[in-house]
Amino acid sequence: MESKLVWTIMKVLNWTKQYFAKKGVENPRLDAEILLCAVLACERINLYVDFERPLSDEELARFRGYVLRRGDQEPLAYILGEKGFMRNSFKVNRATLVPRPETELLVENIIHLAEQVGGDVKILDIGTGSGAIIVSLLDYLPQAKGVGVDISLEALTVARDNAQRIGVLDRCGFIRSDVFSKVPMDKKFDIIVSNPPYIPAADIAGLAQDVQQEPRGALDGGVDGLDFYRRITAEAADHLVEDGLLAFEIGYDQGEAVAALCREAGFSRTIVLKDYAELDRMVFGAKEGGKYADLLLEITK
Repeated sequence: MESKLVWTIMKVLNWTKQYFAKKGVENPRLDAEILLCAVLACERINLYVDFERPLSDEELARFRGYVLRRGDQEPLAYILGEKGFMRNSFKVNRATLVPRPETELLVENIIHLAEQVGGDVKILDIGTGSGAIIVSLLDYLPQAKGVGVDISLEALTVARDNAQRIGVLDRCGFIRSDVFSKVPMDKKFDIIVSNPPYIPAADIAGLAQDVQQEPRGALDGGVDGLDFYRRITAEAADHLVEDGLLAFEIGYDQGEAVAALCREAGFSRTIVLKDYAELDRMVFGAKEGGKYADLLLEITK
């Protein structure tokens, strides 16, 4: 009688690495390990100390489903249903952009600036998606309150769930709104932050295949990628306190263009900060004489 093939952790990882490589997955070995850890509910180190452990039929079936999805370039975060960001894990799905490490830099800088003025701030997050930005800010700033807006009702459902799970829902509201359209005019915020769609429309087809599976509405920034920056800067002053702060994540080549839009809107004190790869990634703007104006000078030192 022919013996049944035993799929050990080592055999599964080696086969999956080759399969992912043929499918053009960027990090074939790492992705294979992450997916297998999700199936086995273990840390990656356990894979290395238990290489000869055989997988059960149920574990193999679940892993096979994950592998097929990743081979079709579905983002890893969508398969797992979550993505780590700052010190928390955020629920994500096809209605939300996958949070990225570069955005953590934006959050960290805002936390620093807010703490310098006492931390008791009101924050508006435009295009909140999974809520990673606003929820993280409120998590680190226990005196702060915030509102996340998004045009997608599905994304807002995810964001609200994340706020509840992380314990900030009592300080965070959510509004379905196309930028400022549904934000009450009588509400004024100390900080407006946004990681808006900023990919030029013609460039989307050239993005990595898994990125193209994220919501197009969270990627497409119009012909030059600046549509949402124009809309936000044009109306920001109506929703900010006089000495408020405007904070953006940007594309690698959009620093000066977005800073110029801020200055044209009256936020004459602007700075552009870089990401881990030394590429322009953030723009901050404030009005001269406001409490954030001098702090922006200090943050560049």
